[in-house]
Amino acid sequence: MYDPLEEKARYYAKKAVLADKNGVYDEAIKYYKEAIKLFTMLVKLRQESPYTRIYMDLIKEYSERVKVLESQAEKVSAGRRTHGSDEFDLKIYKVGDPRRPKTTFNDVVGLDDVKIALLKSVVYPIRRPEFFPLGWPRGILLYGPPGCGKTYIAGALANEAGAVLIKVSPADIMSKWLGEAEKNVAKLFNIARNMATKGIPVIIFIDEVDGLLRVYSDEIGGEARVKNQFLMEMEGLEDSTLKIPLFVIGTTNKPWILEQGFIRRFQKRIYVPPPNRETRKMLFKYYIDRAVKGVFRLAADVDIDILADLTEGYSSSDIKNIVMETINDIVAEHFERTGGTGEGTPREITLEDFKRVIKRIKPSISPEIVKAYIEWSRKFSSI
Repeated sequence: MYDPLEEKARYYAKKAVLADKNGVYDEAIKYYKEAIKLFTMLVKLRQESPYTRIYMDLIKEYSERVKVLESQAEKVSAGRRTHGSDEFDLKIYKVGDPRRPKTTFNDVVGLDDVKIALLKSVVYPIRRPEFFPLGWPRGILLYGPPGCGKTYIAGALANEAGAVLIKVSPADIMSKWLGEAEKNVAKLFNIARNMATKGIPVIIFIDEVDGLLRVYSDEIGGEARVKNQFLMEMEGLEDSTLKIPLFVIGTTNKPWILEQGFIRRFQKRIYVPPPNRETRKMLFKYYIDRAVKGVFRLAADVDIDILADLTEGYSSSDIKNIVMETINDIVAEHFERTGGTGEGTPREITLEDFKRVIKRIKPSISPEIVKAYIEWSRKFSSI
């Protein structure tokens, strides 16, 4: 018989074990304690149940594990206090750093509306801040289907703006040790502010920001503290007297799971859509031109208009994969034909070669999900 209390206890137990396996010990401790509390209630309320012994064994097992994890956390915290070590290492890419993305807006195919919005919101205020007496947007949310260029265009923006790029992910921020995650948020913003105060443009880029700012149906202390800290930091940037060149860019594939309060903190909410037919043509030309340089040859029958027509619902990443897989097929065929030596030149790439790959690679974007983005844009977009 279904027992909602037992279901809830097992839910927390599963989350605890998963967090434990992934090394997120702060979360594991909290979820173990929730499971222990609920299993204890089950023992008291279901004394005649045949499962009582199992509940008691689980309580004992989880309690012992919590002691071990709390002991480890205490030792590590003491070690950091003694040796001054810092677990949270930010990925900071200054201008000229060979590790930072080399792309600019010229490398971004299509997305003209998105590029214009970013120029107006970030690049122009950096270049001429005196033209913006009322300030400018500090938080920018790029949302849309995966594989359509959100992360790519954020890297290009840093180069267009000549800004230091600080890249973080929710996993970077969410510490496995108690009380560290919100300190990581504070450290992130402190470092960025210190640079921006000296006149150095800074972009904090948080990929998949919903991992930090989403609505949790069963939120526990850690998530709430991190979100409160993030909210406080974002509110500080909204001070109209603060003219420092500091921006927070977040990306998400699921804008509808973000908390309302944080949606408002991202004053610019920009939809990065799937490529339309004209953009798909441009993408095929872009990737084919790069692919056929050197040893590869393109047959006269290859028509990018036809390829664009065949790829409705495909993302930018999907189109790159189609071109790459077509080349790989030609190479594999060439090796087979030459007995594995690969000598000579592969044959021409034909339209039929592309068509075969398109039949194999299905679109990653469904019409239903596009409708969901359009509906969310209707309510919240601020391009």
